[in-house]
Amino acid sequence: QIRSTAVLYDDLRSGLFEALQSEFSGDLDHWNAEIDPTTLAFRFREPEIFFKSGKTTLREPFKIILEDFFPRNTGVLTGESYRDHIEEVRIEGHTSSEWEGEDGDSFEAYWQNMALSQGRTLEVLRFVAVLPGVVEKWDSWLRERVTANGLSSSKLILLDNREEDRRASRRVEFRVRTDAEEQMDRINKAWSDDATP
Repeated sequence: QIRSTAVLYDDLRSGLFEALQSEFSGDLDHWNAEIDPTTLAFRFREPEIFFKSGKTTLREPFKIILEDFFPRNTGVLTGESYRDHIEEVRIEGHTSSEWEGEDGDSFEAYWQNMALSQGRTLEVLRFVAVLPGVVEKWDSWLRERVTANGLSSSKLILLDNREEDRRASRRVEFRVRTDAEEQMDRINKAWSDDATP
């Protein structure tokens, strides 16, 4: 069961990565974006175009990118080969650890950045859900799967010396979770429970 699920997961991940790469290969450079082949996260890495510092309102350059990106991304994910295997499409907001006047390691900085990142992902979700090419498909499939997740500074990007890369940590990601991952999680949990004395 583990082997067959792992093969399914690998095939799904590889197929989705290739489909997304094929769809967006001509856009990644000028969007300063990348697709992670392992996590299937579509990562936008240009924080200056997303939001003004400390604000949740989408900036116009990012709106223009989202107007192009999200309907096409939805088209790939809702294609016949993948739509029945997608469990979640997570819109993730990430911040650096810093906050005005607060040490990056403080709880206050973490909570302020949590509120900020959650507000930003909600703004992104509100914007993309009504785009032409998306709103027509905003049926139960999308409503049940697209989520907004503010993660504050919990998933920092680190430099080679293990120091925080503050600029790279401020990012927006669209992460895909498949049913194969859910099944692997269930198998791992069952195995862990059985292995516990």
